[in-house]
Amino acid sequence: MLEGVFKLLGEYGNPVPRYTGPRCLVERLAVGGCDLCQQACPHEAVEIDRSVSIDPVKCTSCGLCVQACPTGALEYDVTATLGAIKAHGEGGATLTCSQSGAGGQGLVCLGRVTQSAVVASGAWGIELTLLHGDCPSCAVGRPDVPERLQEVVDGAQRLREATGRPARVSIRKASGEQLSGPQVSRRGMFGALARGAGRVVAQIIPESPLPFVDWSVPEERRPAEWLWRRRALKPTPTPETLVAWAVPRIEEGCIDCPVCTNVCPTEAITREMQPDGGITLTLDLTSCTGCAACARSCPPQVIVMEPEVPELAFSVPRLLRDGGSLA
Repeated sequence: MLEGVFKLLGEYGNPVPRYTGPRCLVERLAVGGCDLCQQACPHEAVEIDRSVSIDPVKCTSCGLCVQACPTGALEYDVTATLGAIKAHGEGGATLTCSQSGAGGQGLVCLGRVTQSAVVASGAWGIELTLLHGDCPSCAVGRPDVPERLQEVVDGAQRLREATGRPARVSIRKASGEQLSGPQVSRRGMFGALARGAGRVVAQIIPESPLPFVDWSVPEERRPAEWLWRRRALKPTPTPETLVAWAVPRIEEGCIDCPVCTNVCPTEAITREMQPDGGITLTLDLTSCTGCAACARSCPPQVIVMEPEVPELAFSVPRLLRDGGSLA
């Protein structure tokens, strides 16, 4: 019996999100740090000291901490949700929360929906409906899940503006409809198994447990969430089209210190010393999450965040500074 339980949980992923310390602004010692995950958690499951830890007993897998994380330090498997949307095809996809009573393709909480899902649904031309339950009385998420979800959708739509084709998304409370299959929360899986009702969990979107990030591999430093936001930016904008992708720009007054590279959570900023003693700073836009840690931590405060960049800027590393010198 227990073997079957653990097998099922393995198929449905880790109940707590994966934490990648090098991506965390707390571990990066960015000025001001970050406690957005702790603020978002409705169950005081997140603790912050020199790093972030999550109490698996208190965690309900709602995903709100992941949704709030600006760097991908906390993450769930985004491909599971993307796959569920894609599988519906042009007929439209509906994602429900476990407490909505609507059944169908469900998530523990709609706090698990991130911008990549909305951007991808627009790329595929799939109308996306997000059904939530009675959030004010929910024991899984928190009362303001619909408002937070709307912020996610708005951010994704700003990104999709560059394509000229907005996503078709609606957020509403379930009103008695019954989609294919009943739905339970992750904790309810145990009860369902004990009652021999394994079919009850069949509609929960399965996800693969995420392996630890190998930081020695540069490609793994990029959070999947931002990779999919970029991949799903289809139709591809023209080279001169501005894309809503916040990136740093260095103004006059740089003292050529290494702070911006040290605090960057994905090591998107590269600092190189030239043979003549000059300093070159370059940025990989596809790795930048727009967290603004570099701007907040810059000692002379000469880094500003630009809200948009042209599509062409993604094709080559962006030169942030050239000709500085430590001499």
